[in-house]
Amino acid sequence: MSRTNNSFGAFKQFKIGSKEFKIYSLTLLAKQVRGKIDRFPFSIKILLESILRNESGIEITQQDVMNLANWNPKNVQKVELPFMPARVVLQDFTGLPAVVDLAALRSAAVRLGGDPQKVNPQIPVDLVVDHSVQVDRFGSASALAFNAEKEFERNRERYEFLKWATHTFKNFLAVPPATGIVHQVNLEFLGKVVQQKQIENGERILFPDTLVGTDSHTPMINGLGILGWGVGGIEAEATMLGQPYYMVTPEVIGFKLTGELSADATATDLVLTVTEILRKKGVVGKFVEFYGAGLSSLTLPDRATISNMSPEYGATVGYFPVDAETLNYLRNTGRSEELVKIVEFYCKEQGLFRTDNTPDPEFIDTVELELSDVVPSIAGPKRPQDRVALDSVKKYWHETLQAPTEKRGFGVKDQDKDKDKIVALSVRDEAFPLRHGSVVISAITSCTNTSNPSVMIGAGLLARNAVQAGLKTKPWVKTSLAPGSKVVTEYLRVSGLTPYLDALGFHLVGYGCTTCIGNSGPLPEHISKAINENKLVSVAVLSGNRNFEGRINPDVQASFLMSPPLVVAFALTGSIDIDLYNEPLGYDPNGQPVYLKDIWPSQEEINKMVDECVKSEMFQQQYSNIFDGNETWNEVAVPTGEVYQWDPKSTYIQEPPFFKNITAKIPELKDILGAKVLAWMPNSTTTDHISPAGAISPTSPAGKYLISIGIQPKDFNSYGSRRGNHEVMMRGTLANIRIKNKLIPGVEGGFTIYQPRGEQMAIWDAAEKYMADKTSLIILAGKEYGSGSSRDWAAKGVFLQGVKTVIAETYERIHRSNLVGMGVLPLQFKPGQSVESLGLTGFETFDIVGIHDEMKPGAEVTVKATSKNKVIEFKADCRLDTPVEVDYYRNGGILNAVLRKNLIG
Repeated sequence: MSRTNNSFGAFKQFKIGSKEFKIYSLTLLAKQVRGKIDRFPFSIKILLESILRNESGIEITQQDVMNLANWNPKNVQKVELPFMPARVVLQDFTGLPAVVDLAALRSAAVRLGGDPQKVNPQIPVDLVVDHSVQVDRFGSASALAFNAEKEFERNRERYEFLKWATHTFKNFLAVPPATGIVHQVNLEFLGKVVQQKQIENGERILFPDTLVGTDSHTPMINGLGILGWGVGGIEAEATMLGQPYYMVTPEVIGFKLTGELSADATATDLVLTVTEILRKKGVVGKFVEFYGAGLSSLTLPDRATISNMSPEYGATVGYFPVDAETLNYLRNTGRSEELVKIVEFYCKEQGLFRTDNTPDPEFIDTVELELSDVVPSIAGPKRPQDRVALDSVKKYWHETLQAPTEKRGFGVKDQDKDKDKIVALSVRDEAFPLRHGSVVISAITSCTNTSNPSVMIGAGLLARNAVQAGLKTKPWVKTSLAPGSKVVTEYLRVSGLTPYLDALGFHLVGYGCTTCIGNSGPLPEHISKAINENKLVSVAVLSGNRNFEGRINPDVQASFLMSPPLVVAFALTGSIDIDLYNEPLGYDPNGQPVYLKDIWPSQEEINKMVDECVKSEMFQQQYSNIFDGNETWNEVAVPTGEVYQWDPKSTYIQEPPFFKNITAKIPELKDILGAKVLAWMPNSTTTDHISPAGAISPTSPAGKYLISIGIQPKDFNSYGSRRGNHEVMMRGTLANIRIKNKLIPGVEGGFTIYQPRGEQMAIWDAAEKYMADKTSLIILAGKEYGSGSSRDWAAKGVFLQGVKTVIAETYERIHRSNLVGMGVLPLQFKPGQSVESLGLTGFETFDIVGIHDEMKPGAEVTVKATSKNKVIEFKADCRLDTPVEVDYYRNGGILNAVLRKNLIG
C-alpha cells in the first residue's frame, strides 16, 4: 500500500503501547470541511474514512471526499461514491465462478497480447468452501464422514481448480471444506474490525475493516461493527482487480431498539420481527443502522443474527456500531489483546465507538422496536418476511393451505376431498401417517443462527429435556445439524448436550450451508414417493434465512424459518398443523402429555451454560490451522502454470465465453429492435427462481446435456457444484421447478412459448432457437425482480440465453447491478405502470429506441410494442444509475471494461 494524497491535512500519528501508527483523522477532516461529521451515522463515517484515505486524484478525488463530507440526512444528494473495501470474501458457489472468470481473463489477456500476471487480486481475498456439502446421510453417527467423503468425490475437479488458484494468484486464500460457513468464519476469525497495513516508507496505517462479499448475507459481519455487504460476483471481481466499487450515496434508516427481550423470545424471533417491520417500511437499497440503549442488552451473536438477514429485509447493510460488547466478543473468540486495544483506541479516536450516552446519529428516517414486545415466531411458507406468532401457527397454516397460489397459498380448499387425506406408511414395521402439513425436513442449519451460542445451547437443552421426558422424533422427519464452525461442535460436546441431540436424530452432518441453500439431500424414497403421488403439501422447518419456493427440496412446497429450539420441537410433533401452546408435543412413557412449556429451557439456564462452556480457547484451537487443517484437501493435486490449462473434457470447469471474442475497441451502442419476450415474471421473482440452483433433473435441458456427454443422473451433483461450467448453467437458468412464466398461465416450471411457432417448450430450448434466428430477447417483470441471494448466474445465465434487456417495475439492488455487470440493460416501468396497466400481453414485437454512446445515467428510452392488432408505445427509465455503470454497459460488462482498461494494449 503506497501513501495516498493528504489533501485535507487529515494524517495523524499516535502510539498504542510501544508502536507508532497513523490514521486519516475524521476529526481533522471535520475542521477542514466544517461538516457535521460527528452526528453522521457510524456507517457513513466509515465510508467517509475510506474515501478520504484512498483519495488519489485519479479514481478517487477531493470532490468525492467533499460529496460525502457534506452528507445531509434531510437531503441526501444522489451522487456517485467510489468505495475501496479493505478485502473481499467469497463462498465457493458464488466465488468459484469469480475465480473462473479471473482465470479466463488471464487467457484473454494472453490472446490480446497482454500480461497474464497483471490479473491478480489487488486486495486480500478469502474464499470459504462451505456450499458443497449435501445431507446425503442423516440420523447417524457416520453422517459427517459419509457426507464429507461424498463432497470430495463430487467436487474434486472444482477443488483442484481452487488449489491452482491459491498457488497462482496473489492475495488469494481458500478455507477448505468441512471447516465452517463463510459468514461465521468471517465473524469468528477473519474479521478484525480495524486493519493495519505498512506503506512504502515503513509507516503503519490503521483503518476500518471493510469488505464486500459474493454472498448476499455478507452483512452478517455488520454485527461486529465491520461495514460490509453482498455484491454480485461480477462486481466483486472488478473490486478484486483494484477497481472501486461505485455506489450512489446511501440513505441511512435508523432502527432504534429499547428495552430487553422477554425470557421466552430468542434472537431468531427478534430478527423475524425486524424483517417484517423493515419489509413493510421499505428499505431496499438503503443502509439500516441500529441505535438506542436496547443495543446494550443484545449479545454480539444476537446482533449478527439481525445483520445476517439484511437481504431478507432488503437493506444493503444492517449495521451495529462498535461498543464494549464488540471488544468482549473479540476477546471471547480468541483475538489478541493487542488487536482489542487497537480497536478500542482507534474507534474512540475516530468517533466510531458507541455507548448508551452517545448522541443519536441523524438519519433520513427512523423506526423503533421495544424488545419486550417480541414474541416467539416463525416465518413462511414461501418468504422470510411473512412472520406469524407461534400461538397463531395452526390457524395460519389452515388459512395458507386454502389460500390461492397467487396469494402465496396452496389452493387446497375445505371442500376438496383430499384436504384431510392420510397416507399410511411404515418403516421397520412402524406404521405412521403422512398428510398435508407433515414436517419431513427439520434442519438446524445456516449461519443466521448457528453462530449464536444462545440458540444452539437452547436447542441442545430442549433436546435433553425432551429425551428425559421420553419423547422421540417422528419417523418421517429428516433431521440434521450443520453448524457454521467447529467451535459449535466443541461447546455442544463440552456442555454434554451432543448425546441428546443425537438421540433425536440431530447428528452432525457437515460444516456448511446445507438445507438453507437447497443441499438438503434427497428424502427417503418412500417419503418422496408418497408426497408426490398424493400431491401432499409437505413442510420443511429450518433455522435458516431463506425459504423461497423450490429452494429447500423439490419434494417440499412449504418451508418455515424458526429458531433452533423450535426446529427440534417441530421434529417431535412431525407436523406444522399444531398449536404448541395448547396441544402436547407428544406423550411420555406413562401416557402423560408433554407440552412445549414443560421442556422449554429457561434463559437463565441457557446463559449459565453459555458462560461455562463457550471459551476463547476453543476459537483459538479450531482456527489455528484453518487453511491447512483438512488432510483430504491438502492431498488434492495442484495444476501448475500462470494460465489455467482448460480441459475440454471437464464437466465442472470450462472457460466461459464472455471474453473469447472481445476486441480492444468498444463496439457502438445500438437500439434493440425486433425483440421477443422470453419470459414474463410475476412480482417477487427471486434469483432462486432465475438462477440454476439445487438438483438437476434428468429431463431438464441441463440434465439432457449432461446425459449427452456421458454423465449419468446419479453423478449429476447440483447446479451449485457446476457453476464453473457455463454449458450447464445457461441451460439451467430460468428452469426452477416452481417458476411461473405468465406467458403460459397455470404452468409451473421453466417453460415458455416459442412465439414464431406458438409452441410450448423449455425456456432454454426456446432461447436457443431465438439465438439461431438472431432474435434479441426481453424479460418482462413485476415488482422486486431479482430479490434474494446475490447469484451472479441469474445475470450471466440470461445473458447467455440472448436476453438484451429486462423491463421490470422494481429491482432488488444486487441483481440490477449484476445485469449491468453482464451488459444486460435494466429498464424500469414508469411509476404506476406495469405490463398489465399498459395492456401488454408479452406476445408483441419490441423495439427499444434511445440506446446510444452518449447515454447518461437515468436516461429515458422509448419502447414500442407491436402486435397484429395494435401498437403500444411507452417511456421507460434506464437503470444505469451512475456514469460508471453507463461505461460498463458500453463495454458489454464490468470485466470487459477492466480488461480493456488495464490488461491489454
